[in-house]
Amino acid sequence: MLEYIQVNEAKLECQHIKVPGREALPTLVFLHEGLGCVALWRDFPLKLCKTLKLNGFIYSRQGYGASDPITLPRNIDFMHREAYDTVSTVLDVANINSAILVGHSDGGSIALIHAGGIQDDRVKAISTIAAHVFNEELTTKSIEAAKNAFENENLRTKLAKYHGDNVDCAFRGWNDIWLSQEFLNWNIEEFLPKIKIPTLAIQGSNDQYGTINQIKAIEKGLQCTKQIKIIQDAQHSPHLTNQHTTLDILEKFFIEKLNI
Repeated sequence: MLEYIQVNEAKLECQHIKVPGREALPTLVFLHEGLGCVALWRDFPLKLCKTLKLNGFIYSRQGYGASDPITLPRNIDFMHREAYDTVSTVLDVANINSAILVGHSDGGSIALIHAGGIQDDRVKAISTIAAHVFNEELTTKSIEAAKNAFENENLRTKLAKYHGDNVDCAFRGWNDIWLSQEFLNWNIEEFLPKIKIPTLAIQGSNDQYGTINQIKAIEKGLQCTKQIKIIQDAQHSPHLTNQHTTLDILEKFFIEKLNI
């Protein structure tokens, strides 16, 4: 059931997943993709919580889903700002004292920035799915294709089912900044060596938004306990299209590294 929390003067939609008797263990905190929200995670958070027998917490960032809108345009550092100004505050407001961040796409990038830049000791581990650590030609081409689908096809109608009045805010806030000239040199590799907690990075071999060079850069940059997994024939959302494989990877990593 959807609820709302107040974070930095914005109302954010959220959802708790409760697993009785596991309150002392870390809570899985889900950070969505650039066009995502609570609902667009679909059944993945519930299945992962059941698999690991952990509580979960999902929220829509400002400008997405049923959360408050945000003023556009976004700045080039919008993921940095989310990592520095919002993630730890969400943990405060949601009364989460121990967390595992699970981030998809932009959400994965935010998790990496937070883990390397904030080093909040409540965060015990992170997992990224299709995270970006730099911009590249394939990313831009796919985002340009999404712009065409939004303006000339039915993508806006599809997204409106999940974002409602925020549909233009959500899409433009993501699309316009990623396609801007100033974003061409966006890069967060500097945060990787600063991450001290166990980190699992997952990417599909056919990710249409990023080449395999993304996960190779993550592997090279991380100096912490880490595991890199490439899911063959998967695209940008293996947690949905290759769900059994993704759940199995996550289960084995967190049970081994955190002994949960």
